[in-house]
Amino acid sequence: MDLLFDQDLIAANRRRALRAGDPRAAFLIDLAAEEIADRLSVVERTFEKGVELFGVTGAAGRACIATGKVGEMQRVELEGTGNPDNVGEAPLETLPLAARSVNLVVSPLNLHVTNDTPGVFVQINRALVPDGLFLAAIPGAGTLQELRDVLLATEAALTGGASPRVIPFADVRDIGALLQRAGFALPVVDMENYTVRYDTMFDLMKDLRAMGMANPLMGRSRKPLNRAFFMRAAQLYAERYSDADGRIRATFSILYVSAWSPHESQQKPLKPGSARMRLADALKAKE
Repeated sequence: MDLLFDQDLIAANRRRALRAGDPRAAFLIDLAAEEIADRLSVVERTFEKGVELFGVTGAAGRACIATGKVGEMQRVELEGTGNPDNVGEAPLETLPLAARSVNLVVSPLNLHVTNDTPGVFVQINRALVPDGLFLAAIPGAGTLQELRDVLLATEAALTGGASPRVIPFADVRDIGALLQRAGFALPVVDMENYTVRYDTMFDLMKDLRAMGMANPLMGRSRKPLNRAFFMRAAQLYAERYSDADGRIRATFSILYVSAWSPHESQQKPLKPGSARMRLADALKAKE
């Protein structure tokens, strides 16, 4: 398997971000935590034991507890991120969860940087008891599309070539197919687009570093970029993606995932050919 993301660098970026401790950079995690909790709150059942995977701040776990739907919530974070002793630590793609050990798994904004996303989904499904629930927020296609555009355009104009500087993101169909491949039942994936405004491109990039989201691609260029490159990119960003007041826009497209570990009590699709009425008859359509 070709490795797309540098897992050591991802962990180092998160450790650096946690040490910096900029509270303003947690807005996306807080937003994802609220959305995950909202989806949990409408499920007509309770969950004895849940786990939050690599949520950085624990906001998703706290929001889930606040719904009254979860009895106990544990946390797993990246190795070496300096979390309290009662928080488990593990590599991003190796989950320390015993088979059939939890009723609920929530994953806020971390599965977009896994090299083996199907394998991680399989591990999550295996950790859930039958009829256990998986809820996730995953940055999807469209995220940082403006930044991707201006960085590629600037590098092409100044050097005649371009290297990847914004990671690729999956779309709704990709994630839905991977959930089915991992054996989940009743998968649902929907997307919400959020527009965040900044004074300049440099303010956006500062937030991305504070989130631990500096470029982790294995194929990234190791050649340092000079000041002229960033000034030109910032100018291009303002020309293409600014509002009337001069502030620029940045898009974050978040995929919200809901899927269940299979259980015999769950609804199942009818077998082909088992319908008792023709579609034309049901619609009262003329043939």
